[in-house]
Amino acid sequence: MTILVAVVSYNSARLLPDLIAGLRTGLDGMKWHLTVADNASRDDSVAVLRELAPEATVVEMGRNAGYAAGINAAVAASPAYDAILVLNPDVRLTPGCVPRLLAALRVPGTGIAVPHLVDGSGALIHTLRREPSVLRTLGDAVLGARRAGRFRLLGEVITDERAYVSQGVTDWAEGSTQLISAECWSRVAPWDESYFLYSEETDFALRARDLGLRTRYVPDAHAVHLEGDSRVSPGLWALLTLNRVRLFGRRHGPVRTAAYWAALLLRESSRAALGRKPSRAATRDLLTPSRLRETPGPASVARVRAS
Repeated sequence: MTILVAVVSYNSARLLPDLIAGLRTGLDGMKWHLTVADNASRDDSVAVLRELAPEATVVEMGRNAGYAAGINAAVAASPAYDAILVLNPDVRLTPGCVPRLLAALRVPGTGIAVPHLVDGSGALIHTLRREPSVLRTLGDAVLGARRAGRFRLLGEVITDERAYVSQGVTDWAEGSTQLISAECWSRVAPWDESYFLYSEETDFALRARDLGLRTRYVPDAHAVHLEGDSRVSPGLWALLTLNRVRLFGRRHGPVRTAAYWAALLLRESSRAALGRKPSRAATRDLLTPSRLRETPGPASVARVRAS
């Protein structure tokens, strides 16, 4: 049984030493192989990898190709595997994490297994998600994400902490730490590279669910996502918001998509009125038709840096 660890790095040199050390802890006793796709880092990420993990496969993308493209390239360049551990560079595995995820993958109808995640301070990260809907976005807009998330019909982010106690299935989950079965990858892959950044994990999990392969939460598998609760910049939030509309539009007709866009606009504009800069950026882009029509890519990243 071989686990492929697929990581995408982008100026991640400061994170890689602890990531590599954590792999040896979280995968203790298992056969595994690390493959890192580097999106043209300007720091010494590649040199750090070659020094600390000389047995790893390093794929130099030659450009910032986006997260999904990096994952796809890492998997394509790797030797045979039985499951794929998609991992952010800022995740630290705890002992026994991956064996417990692997056991959960063996439950019939499971394609993706995700752990219990905490941030760098030890606080629970609400990683479980419900499928995006108009009503859930309106609930978020009116009640706020934390309150709406306690109710199945009204919130996308599951904030009821009772949901994080027992093993169970969810529509999708935050994508920093996911163990994907070889069967799931072969039936659902590749990850959709058109999103560039954000929503690719949502798209993959929902397409897997469409084929009967669910995402399973495993509460006794633990990991730390160091930057998992950090606030995103206005530009990144705008990109995330636009990708929500793109994803919804690919799964629903134009009328429902227009309603979803309007619900998102209500949510972001109401928060922008309270002075929240990320929501101001998202509102601006939601009201700019050319932003919705374009395919995210390096130009999107350039706008993010300028935000």
